[in-house]
Amino acid sequence: MAGLPDTHLVMLTRISDAGQLDLYLETLPVRAPAAHEVVVKVLAAPINPSDLGLMVGAADISTVRAESRNGLPGVSADVPAGGMRAMAGRIGEALPIGNEGAGEVVAAGESPEAQALLGKTVALFGGEVFAQYRTLPAALCMALPQGTAAEDGASCFVNPLTALSFVETARKEGHKALIHTAAASNLGQMLNRICLADGIPLINIVRSAEQVALLTGQGAQRVLNSSDENFIAALTDAIAETGATIAFDAIGGGKIQSNILSAMEQAAIRTATSYSRYGSDTMKQLYIYGALDMSPTILSRSFGFQWNVGGWLLTPFLMRAGPEVQQRMRSRVAAELKTTFASHYSHRVTLEEALTVDALQAYNAKRTGEKFLICPHGH
Repeated sequence: MAGLPDTHLVMLTRISDAGQLDLYLETLPVRAPAAHEVVVKVLAAPINPSDLGLMVGAADISTVRAESRNGLPGVSADVPAGGMRAMAGRIGEALPIGNEGAGEVVAAGESPEAQALLGKTVALFGGEVFAQYRTLPAALCMALPQGTAAEDGASCFVNPLTALSFVETARKEGHKALIHTAAASNLGQMLNRICLADGIPLINIVRSAEQVALLTGQGAQRVLNSSDENFIAALTDAIAETGATIAFDAIGGGKIQSNILSAMEQAAIRTATSYSRYGSDTMKQLYIYGALDMSPTILSRSFGFQWNVGGWLLTPFLMRAGPEVQQRMRSRVAAELKTTFASHYSHRVTLEEALTVDALQAYNAKRTGEKFLICPHGH
């Protein structure tokens, strides 16, 4: 197709049967669009924790080293035996990376929905975005308001729709207040702004005094530091005040999940009119949606029998929610892109710069306040 380059750079991840992770760039053809597709020149793509799960898998990042391929930079790391068992389904497969991003539609198929996006700046979702170009269905793109920079729209999908979906989940299940861990993240800050705007009580759990100050400075009404000695008592008080019976946990490992459920139970017991050896009749729901801590989840069952712990993923939720809910949430994201759903980036890197030892170690650390943005055509 006229105007399209023949080839472009794509970031790939591969685990060999010898136990080595390779992250590298490869020059691949740019595929012309089918009737319902568009070609997006990718200008900005964030590195999210969900991307890191595919990028590095179960590799031991302490073993990372620089390795070039065909004159292009790359990195490698060892995968321990336990990690190889967990990664068995992808061994030998070169997988493209990148859940979301934004860029300019430079070619479009003949369908009306594809042609309507030609020349526009769009956010895109659907994988394989850590590349210079991406050919994908027009339905996986969202036109950004005129004049919006690609960087401002690069994080339109994963964090905004996840935060909105937490609220949708809580409402659907009949909960009136929420608890969120790792709440100082970009996603956590969005969730705080949503709950403030919608009048939904939210208990934010963070891990440092600096993160408490960050969220309270943004108007958060309840921010608890899990490192404080009185954390459990303060959490129980906050739950009793708000009636929070649902929690979304980004950590995954350790005891925080058990502590939250126990605090929910203690708050419920405060208003119980009689004793039951089975605990309160208040249903307590905790969803694990992240894995900042890869250690086992430890549940000390001191919270009765009315509870559920489960996994939560955005894409299955959206499929269950249906197109009407999806469109309502997308419309809100577009309207509040520079306010409620604004993202902030600490580092901007090219595809080549992302594949250095220092950069990989930095973004894989997943430190609060540090978020990397890949700019495939330079920054």
